[in-house]
Amino acid sequence: MSAVWIENEPAPAPAPATAGLKIERETHKLEKRLCRLMGQAIVDFNMIEEGDKVMVCLSGGKDSYSMLDILLKMQARAPINFSIVAVNLDQKQPGFPEHVLPEYLTALGIPFHIENQDTYSIVKDKIAPGKTMCSLCSRLRRGILYRVADELGATKIALGHHRDDMLQTFFLNMFFGGKLKGMPPKLVSDDGKHVVIRPLAYVAEKDLTRWAEHRQFPIIPCTLCGSQENLQRKQVGAMLREWDKKYPGRVDNMFNALQHVVPSHLADTALHDFKAIRPTGVPSEDGDKAFDADDFPTPSALPGLQVVKL
Repeated sequence: MSAVWIENEPAPAPAPATAGLKIERETHKLEKRLCRLMGQAIVDFNMIEEGDKVMVCLSGGKDSYSMLDILLKMQARAPINFSIVAVNLDQKQPGFPEHVLPEYLTALGIPFHIENQDTYSIVKDKIAPGKTMCSLCSRLRRGILYRVADELGATKIALGHHRDDMLQTFFLNMFFGGKLKGMPPKLVSDDGKHVVIRPLAYVAEKDLTRWAEHRQFPIIPCTLCGSQENLQRKQVGAMLREWDKKYPGRVDNMFNALQHVVPSHLADTALHDFKAIRPTGVPSEDGDKAFDADDFPTPSALPGLQVVKL
């Protein structure tokens, strides 16, 4: 089944190409990669099952547009049958172009629902000027979207968070929350009634940016959370982009680490029974080896350090 969800990237054409053909080939490779990564996430976490009705939350940003676009491609070739309904929450922020999403979705010819709720006024009234609005805004959105999912009979709620969003959440929780906690690819909603999925879990933001530019989605700027320059999330995002630029592959390695957790080498007594540890005289995979003897690639130099190969 997974072979149909996940399609390997073809080998690049060997013949030299003009600039236009090169751009076309690179765009085709990007599309293949996006479909492959989304398909892999769907398979790895069993995100979509036979007969599911997937409610795709569409904000008007590049991520949610790309998620819907790729999901529609996946739906056409998936080994199972599932339906898609696009949902937008119109929060009544000033200047929001109400016509854009209905026109776009009508042209696509897919079912959609626009939910009108003035959460903007509530957030502006309750949050003091200069304070971040994300926590209240997010809670209001979640409650409304869960209700809409019930009304539409949706079995899965798809959100457009990508790999970089998940890493940002991990660092935010570690830096400011004192927890090793990220943003899961799949979870049960806080009311226990809905399954929330993130099909873009393996996709890098820079690929979504390129895809949105290629597809020329009618992007709608956010005047709530996304407009606040002092957000810690934006600062962490800038840090990750700088690392990705200076040390290619580092962000990939960090995300890979989220998928390979070793509780015996952390310090959470709820995850590992440290009190019961006794010498057994038998070699153990959990024994103290400091660094695992893996074939690490030669690391890029950290700021202020020089990497020396002995």
